[in-house]
Amino acid sequence: MTADALLTPSDPGDVGVDAQQLERAASLVDGHIGTGDISAASLFVARRGKCVLSRGFGRLRPEAGSASVDGDSIFLLASITKPVTACAMMLLVDEGLISLDDKVQQHLPEFVGWDKSSITVRQILSHISGMPDMLPQNTALRHAHRPMSAFVEGALRTKLLFESGTDFSYQSKGILLAAEIVERITGQRLRDVEKTRIFAPLGMDRSCLGIDDFEIEDTVWVGTSMDESADGQHWGPNSGYWRDFGCPWGGMHSTGPDLGKLLQCVLNGGSVGDQRVFSKAAAGAMVSNQNPSHLEAPWGVGWALRDS
Repeated sequence: MTADALLTPSDPGDVGVDAQQLERAASLVDGHIGTGDISAASLFVARRGKCVLSRGFGRLRPEAGSASVDGDSIFLLASITKPVTACAMMLLVDEGLISLDDKVQQHLPEFVGWDKSSITVRQILSHISGMPDMLPQNTALRHAHRPMSAFVEGALRTKLLFESGTDFSYQSKGILLAAEIVERITGQRLRDVEKTRIFAPLGMDRSCLGIDDFEIEDTVWVGTSMDESADGQHWGPNSGYWRDFGCPWGGMHSTGPDLGKLLQCVLNGGSVGDQRVFSKAAAGAMVSNQNPSHLEAPWGVGWALRDS
């Protein structure tokens, strides 16, 4: 199997999926569009390596007459970006360039104070490092269009919420530190690592960290409760600054089918046909609980876990 043959369309019945239930799911999404609960959505369903539904709902932009969303429409993924950042880290684990049990300080020596010396790479990817979700100055940094380095500097200096490994708290800044480690080890931007080593091999040609060669007008408008004033449009989720910023905790763009390819690769044990992207061990770690059981917060390397 090649990437082109990954998740090809199939009749639902051929892979044991109830077509009526699929349409019921689609109707539920469409209903939320109709009531204005959401402005756009993408629904992609696959089973046994076959796609049984790929459909878009709503419109690209809120203006009347805007083009309709389809199955290949590009969305800003927000926090789905986080596990993809973790995937980039696992490429380096596979190469022996880093271990999940390495201390973060080994790779980021400026990461000092507040008992940070015990924090491991594994912990910043499974949300038990004690790092905060956002910096206190997050809005100010975005408003001023500060570069990624300003966010990294803030994350390196920030106080911990708790001693690492003793609690769970969903945190974007630990993911930012993971991205910084990837960039220092590879000497490349994270967006380039992901593009060449994950997206290209899997045929994810409508995926990118940041906006890449796409135009904002060709992507789905982000529905937000933030005031979309001129000021908000200057630094908010639909601004040119933020769309191309490529934050490793929320700045990836992709489609339902492209994400399906990545997920299928992980379910396959890290490969597509004879092309291996991740080792079996790496793919297994992504979907195996990395956190102490007493925390009751199951999380893989980057991925949230739920009981099946």
